Amino acid sequence: MMDYTPDIIQVVPHEDYTVTVYFCDGKIVTYDVGPKLNDGVFQRLKDLSFFINNCKIMNDTLAWDLTGKNDPAECIDIDPDYLYSLEDVEDPIAV
Repeated sequence: MMDYTPDIIQVVPHEDYTVTVYFCDGKIVTYDVGPKLNDGVFQRLKDLSFFINNCKIMNDTLAWDLTGKNDPAECIDIDPDYLYSLEDVEDPIAV
């Protein structure tokens, strides 16, 4: 088991409510927000424009900036250990 989770270096949101997440060690995963869009704070992400335009790296992980002020306390962020545990995918940009 790893003692650390490699850094996330890039996140790329897609119109199907998935995000490709790139780690510094070369691992690539896809996070699917779709199943959560009706749950609590995730409802904010139903607006596709908001989902895409506010997706970024905050708190060293995949996040959505809720205020547009890059306030790390005002975001939806996903546990980086969970993201790293997702199955590897091929780079959709390189395919």
